[in-house]
Amino acid sequence: MVKFFFLTPKNGLFILMLALTSACNNNSTGKVSNVETQNTDTGSLVPISKPLISEIYTADPSAHVFDGKIYIYPSHDIESGIPENDKGDHFDMKDYHILSMDSINGKVTDHGVGLDIKNIPWAGRQLWAPDAAYSNGKYYLYFPVKDKKDVFHIGAATSSSPAGPFKPEPKPIAGTFSIDPAVFQDSDSSFYMYFGGLWGGQLQDWRTGKYDSTGKEPNPDEPALSCKVAKLSKDMLSFSEPAKDLQVVDKDGKPILAKDSNRRYFEGPWMHKYNGKYYFSYSTGNTHFLVYATGDSPYGPFTYQGVLMNPVKGWTTHHSIVEFNGKWYIFYHDTELSGKTYLRNIKVTELKHNADGSIETIDPYVKK
Repeated sequence: MVKFFFLTPKNGLFILMLALTSACNNNSTGKVSNVETQNTDTGSLVPISKPLISEIYTADPSAHVFDGKIYIYPSHDIESGIPENDKGDHFDMKDYHILSMDSINGKVTDHGVGLDIKNIPWAGRQLWAPDAAYSNGKYYLYFPVKDKKDVFHIGAATSSSPAGPFKPEPKPIAGTFSIDPAVFQDSDSSFYMYFGGLWGGQLQDWRTGKYDSTGKEPNPDEPALSCKVAKLSKDMLSFSEPAKDLQVVDKDGKPILAKDSNRRYFEGPWMHKYNGKYYFSYSTGNTHFLVYATGDSPYGPFTYQGVLMNPVKGWTTHHSIVEFNGKWYIFYHDTELSGKTYLRNIKVTELKHNADGSIETIDPYVKK
């Protein structure tokens, strides 16, 4: 099938069309092998950072500082042998590997499998992008997976170590649906979960409050679908309230519309706090930007501010932002190792806040 990759340096737009074929290697372990690499040469552009790990394919990195180290909770991409489609069936992940780093440029340790889908009682298929948190003397891993009826919900698992292994709860968190959980700890130690993703992530199927597999996105001139947010209970295994819509508005206070593909929410939420402001960042999905909006509350509303990272090679974009030793970093992924949209590799680069609080736009590729 044909896919489009959008690479957008500051001085122009490059559109690179690649003919992608179905996976030729059925590498169910997810180990990096001699896969056929597509031609992703952009001429004079080179990546600003290298893959953090090359032994396995990794994506959607959620980074946190625990015990003075950076721990990364990524998706584990594998060759599924499933043809690509807009619902993401080819992203048929089976487990999570947990990684750690003592320093940004230091060695990356793979702690092995932290959670396997076969150990989740209610799981059916597709173990997608996770996140983690620490509270109550425990570490919590939050993960989206389809149940046995092929509907996404978000589960929780616990461990005494940030490296796992994690033991899953017997049922998903009540009131959860869709994908991409991101857990934020506020200054008062309250925790909030942000979640939701369109298309294969099924967010559009929950517009009425109940699951409908034929759910549609809003009309172009209607407000865009939004990320969901809910405060976590003290036990970190349930919500203390029903999930709410998180609204992103323009600088005139008007909701971002569904037709505004360069600014509207699609998937991959993340929250961080800087100088007392809440920064909500997310992927625009099929336009491949990472953008951000700011607000005065973890619930929003959030005012759209701009692009924090231009598109990477590969169809998806998913990130996390973390402070470490006085600097801020963004963890993200592209397809440098494989050239395939579904076999990705995680990366990291510095993220800079300007004096006015805005974020400096990052180009993931620069001229040689």
